[in-house]
Formats: sequence, C-alpha cells, structure tokens
Amino acid sequence: MMDFSQALLNKIDTIVEIWVETVRQDDRIETAKELTYKGVRDSVPIVLQAIARMLSPSEDNDIKTLVEKSLEHGTLRAKQGYDAEEIAREYRLLRWVIFSTLEEDLIKGSSAEVIRACRLIDTGLDEVIARCFKTYTEERLRELEDLQNQLKLTNQELTRLVRASKDNLSHLAHELKTPLTSIIGYSDLFLRQQEKNPETKDSIPNLGHIDKVLKHGRQLLHLINDALEISRYEAGKMILQPNVINLKEIMANVTEMVEPMARSKNIKISVDYEEFPEPVVTDCLRLQQIVTNLMTNAIRYTESGSVNMKCQMLSDRQWSITVSDTGIGIAQEKQLQIFEPYFREAEAGNQPYVPYSTGLGLAIVTRLVELLQGKIELESNVGVGSKFTVIFPLEIKVSEVQVKP
Repeated sequence: MMDFSQALLNKIDTIVEIWVETVRQDDRIETAKELTYKGVRDSVPIVLQAIARMLSPSEDNDIKTLVEKSLEHGTLRAKQGYDAEEIAREYRLLRWVIFSTLEEDLIKGSSAEVIRACRLIDTGLDEVIARCFKTYTEERLRELEDLQNQLKLTNQELTRLVRASKDNLSHLAHELKTPLTSIIGYSDLFLRQQEKNPETKDSIPNLGHIDKVLKHGRQLLHLINDALEISRYEAGKMILQPNVINLKEIMANVTEMVEPMARSKNIKISVDYEEFPEPVVTDCLRLQQIVTNLMTNAIRYTESGSVNMKCQMLSDRQWSITVSDTGIGIAQEKQLQIFEPYFREAEAGNQPYVPYSTGLGLAIVTRLVELLQGKIELESNVGVGSKFTVIFPLEIKVSEVQVKP
C-alpha cells in the first residue's frame, strides 16, 4: 500500500519553498510582496503536517491542529492587510503546488489509493480555507469597530481644530469628503445586505466592502492625524524630550519601515554612515518622524531608480542627514511652496496626483525641524530628482525645547 502520508511529510519543505516563491511572484497577491519569507509562510508547514497525518491509515486525524492553525492564519492575514481575493488565490496556489509536487508519488498508487489521498487533501484544505475566512472576517469586523471608535475619539479634537483655525478649512473639507463618502456608502451597502441576508456576511463581495471601508477609513485618519500634528505645533503644545540617541538604530528602523514600500516599486534604498556623528542629543521620536516622512515622500514620488539616505558631521557643533531621490523633481519657482500645508510635490513637478498623499508631510517636517532647532534645505530639478538636507545641532538647548504660541 502506497504511503502518501510519508511522501507528503518528506516534501513539506519543498512544497513550502515553491509555494512562498509562487505567491510572492503572483501579481494578483500584491500584499505578499511587502512581507518577509516568514511572514508569507506563517503556519503552512504545520497545516501540511496535519494533512499528512490525515492521509495515514495508522494515525488519528489531527483536526485540532488543522483548525487552530487555520484560525490563526485568518487573523494574521487580516492584520497583514490581505484582501479576501488574495487569500483565496494563496490557497488555490497551495493546492496546485501540493498536487504538482506529489504527482510522481500519486502515479505509483492504485486508483483507490489516489482517490482517497486526493479526497483527504481536498477535504483538509477546504477545512483550512473555511476556518481561515472565519477569523479573517471576524478580525476585519473588529478593525472596522476599532476604526469607528478612533474616528469618534478624534471628532472632538478635529472640531476644535476647525473652530480654532479657519485657514485651509475649505481644502481640508474637500480632502475629507472623498474618503468619508466612500466609508458611508460601503458601510450602508454592507449593513443593508446584512439585514436582507445575514448568511452572506462571509462572502467575498462583502469582505471586499469591508476592505474598502477600512482603506478609506485609514486614509481619513491619516489626514486627520496629520492635520492635528500641524495644529499642535502652531498651538505651541509640542514639547521635546531630548536624550542621547542611537542614531544608527534610528536610521535602521526607518529603513526597515519604508523598505516594503520601496520594494513594491523596485526602488533601491541605500544608507551612508561614513561620517557618522556621535553623541547626538535630541528628541528620538521627532527625529524618526522627520526621517520617515522624508524617506516615504521620496519613495512616493520616485517611479524608478533609487533613494539614498546619508548622515555626516558638518562641524564640531552640527551634523546633517540628507535624503535624495531620482524622482519627478520640483520646479524652481515652486520650491518654497513645497513646505506649505496641502501642497503636493506632484503639483510642483506638474505630475499626476499621487493617491493617499495628504499634502501635509513636508509641512510637518519643516515644523519638526524647527522644533529640533535645525534647518532644512532643498535642491531639485524637474525630471532629475530632489535632495532634502536637514542640519541639526549636536545637542539641542533645553531652554528652547518648547515651542511658544
């Protein structure tokens, strides 16, 4: 009798490697391109081991492990930002890789043995998919509830912001209108479908509606949070917490955060620490916020090429960090406007609108740079790229760490 259980156990590593590579190369699973090998693989090896035990006539079915890992997988995929179609595509590819890898073993078995093996593998995968989508849907709904609560909590502060400052009010209202309309529309559609047929809540179309609500909701929160950051600065409510910082660690953290975004556009990131300054006394959180905004901005407006980050000493009292890119560039006459709220770099380079940009990133950067007692310089040419250089003191003065209104 052919032991397909052992055959599957022997080839689990091969199946996982082929599957992960196939998933990451599939253009219809965009989210996987931003994850590490481990992030894509997750608990698939354990699931395959449980399915292998199902194939063995001499061992008990390991349904408990299969169910537990499937439930965990659904929750993880929701947190990783997968949409429902990407998950379905992942499992379709897993089924194909399993049978392709086992093909040479299957042809050695009898018809009855092959039918039994195929039936059990399909049954196991169907159970995995069902459980995965159950927790995926639950996690998405939980995210939707959390998002609703966050929007409620920020509503009062946003109202105070609008009342305190009438500048940019019409622009802000216009920016909020599009994602808010989408949130309301898709939420209403989902709720009406729930009322008509509660059993359809796990369907892919409804999961798609939830994805769109969450995406536009996050966009709205991003815009609100950026607007509040500007408001706090102008109200003099930002207070620094200066300490001796680990500059290399900060740069490494920022690079790690933006690398998936760069990889999705095939943009190379390089970091130069040849003239590394130390010790540096400044606010770690605000410095990381500045560098992250500059790096994200550079990647967003670069379609091909590279983004470079360089740290260096300028004198015994100053150091600088430079972020340069090979992006769209900024016209000379608009280089002062680039630091104004709601002005986007695409407008300065006469390029198409870039989605999910609030137009507040560089406005926040210039205010934080001032807060850290530094200055920012810009060199740019349209079609060539941009270089932002931020110059800081090696040690910020404690007496000046609070912004005055």
